[in-house]
Amino acid sequence: MIWVMTTIDQMRTRFQTIWPHLDEKGRRLWAATEAKAFGHGGLKVAHEVTGMSRSVISEGIRDLTGERLLAEGRIRRVGAGRKSLKKTNVTLLDDLKVLVESSTMGDPESPLLWTTQSLRSLAGALQSKGYKIGHVTVGALLAEQGYSLQGNRKTLEGSSHPDRDAQFQFITTRVAVNQEQGQPVISVDTKKKELVGLYKNGGRAYRPKGNPIKVKGHDFEDKELGKVAPYGVYDLKHHEAWVNVGTDHDTSAFAVESIRRWWYMMGKGRYPDATRLMITADSGGSNGARVRLWKAELQKFSNETGLEIQVSHFPPGTSKWNKIEHRLFSAISLNWRGRPLVNHEIIINLIESTTTRTGLKVRAALDNNHYPQGIKVSDAEMKALSHQPEPFHGEWNYTIAKSTDNY
Repeated sequence: MIWVMTTIDQMRTRFQTIWPHLDEKGRRLWAATEAKAFGHGGLKVAHEVTGMSRSVISEGIRDLTGERLLAEGRIRRVGAGRKSLKKTNVTLLDDLKVLVESSTMGDPESPLLWTTQSLRSLAGALQSKGYKIGHVTVGALLAEQGYSLQGNRKTLEGSSHPDRDAQFQFITTRVAVNQEQGQPVISVDTKKKELVGLYKNGGRAYRPKGNPIKVKGHDFEDKELGKVAPYGVYDLKHHEAWVNVGTDHDTSAFAVESIRRWWYMMGKGRYPDATRLMITADSGGSNGARVRLWKAELQKFSNETGLEIQVSHFPPGTSKWNKIEHRLFSAISLNWRGRPLVNHEIIINLIESTTTRTGLKVRAALDNNHYPQGIKVSDAEMKALSHQPEPFHGEWNYTIAKSTDNY
């Protein structure tokens, strides 16, 4: 018995001395060698001394006896090691994205996505779905998908609407139902107006050293070139977008004309059997929830195409949650960073050349039509609309169907 204890103590001393200097393969083979040298019960003793699992030590013994040869220079045999969770769970990334999507926030002009949920809470939610995953792995997966932790910036004033989160859930459910039924769902908005001409554009681009592009020292609008208002229509399912570059006022007529052009140029071909179109939009601007002309123009579009138009607005102050902001507009800003928007042709080319690693495709065209401001829609005209508010916040969620009257 004294001999056995002495031998174990000697093994423990050798273990503490050599262990820090060995890699995974060396540790496995060292433990296997000690187990074999010990004799009967050696596997158990090596396990207790080193803390390695018996199965790993047994693998080392098989390696020593030649039952399992390793390729020269490898620590593990070919094919060994635990498979990536992404490979063993093909739905993992999709489920993680669904969890994060409801709390995705960020600067619309930034390509980064970020989440306010903690890694541990996300890991716990995935574990409840049956995944064996820890918070460290969740962090690595989020980093691969372009998410990062960021702090707060004081830019907002006032309090949020008490039904904000409920509206988000309503939109999410409505989008899912339409997509499951094969109906198109689009996100729309107007990108900020841009000066046309040799003006400074934010960001930096590669140029020969000491030879930057020279631009005007002021930002006074050029009377001939003016500004452009890019109105975007983003197809949530197919990751495709249409940008209607207007040269006149950003009105509701311009917004719906942009949707009309998307439908005839891209949407109708993608959804030949569509009977309904869902639109997600901000609560303000030319496509605002309280803008009468927006609804009147949508009625004309519905009568023209026969499509039932479902509209869901994001609550006030939450425009950054609109998909088009970080899936289209941020990519466009990144693509033309540091480049003066000299003329309309360059603007169109830069927009159409915008792409992302996820395969974004963009088409664009110039819209030189005149869109006068100040058009009023009377109460009688509003009553003539085929407008059906939803029971839940009908001011945000409503449907406009084809009217039997000649609106």
